Amino acid sequence: MSNFLYLKYEKSVSVTKALTVRFLTKRFIGEYASNFESIYNKHLCLERKQLNLEIYDPCSQTQKAKFSLTSELHWADGFVIVYDISDRSSFAFAKALIYRIREPQTSHCKRAVESAMFLVGNKRDLCHMREVGWEEGQKLALDNRCQFCELSAAEQSLEVEMMFIRIIKDILINFKLKEKRRPSGSKSMAKLINNVFGKRRKSV
Repeated sequence: MSNFLYLKYEKSVSVTKALTVRFLTKRFIGEYASNFESIYNKHLCLERKQLNLEIYDPCSQTQKAKFSLTSELHWADGFVIVYDISDRSSFAFAKALIYRIREPQTSHCKRAVESAMFLVGNKRDLCHMREVGWEEGQKLALDNRCQFCELSAAEQSLEVEMMFIRIIKDILINFKLKEKRRPSGSKSMAKLINNVFGKRRKSV
């Protein structure tokens, strides 16, 4: 069985690309151009399923992001929201993005199951420059039904991989919930027939 999983990244500058490259190649590259969007693909096997993972990293410049997430709310199966623990402004932007994603769903982008989301505080190797406390990140995640972790893309390859695995598992759980909530064709038809003929019997 093959599933396409679509993850969307948000913020901050080269942080998201660093995490993605860490996950895909286990290498760390510190500097990336941040003024263009990127799409990465990875094939993996998880829980005996063949998965095709597509990771979309938009242009990371705040002024270009503008919270224009309407189309992404339609197709993204999960969101990874990343901030820099040594940059409070990136945390504020991450918070605004989470509120945008979790705000009451409008009719045109209503979902049967809430999107999986992971809040990540990156650059834990820069604790001596910390501006955002661990407790702040944890509270934001709990209040908005997100998973949360702090890590260092520069120093913790395994933790980066485990973060991705955790959100992918959340997405797979959501797929199962959607299937359970979706009535089968035969059940729907049986219900329709029963409604039609049941009404006729009552009227006779």
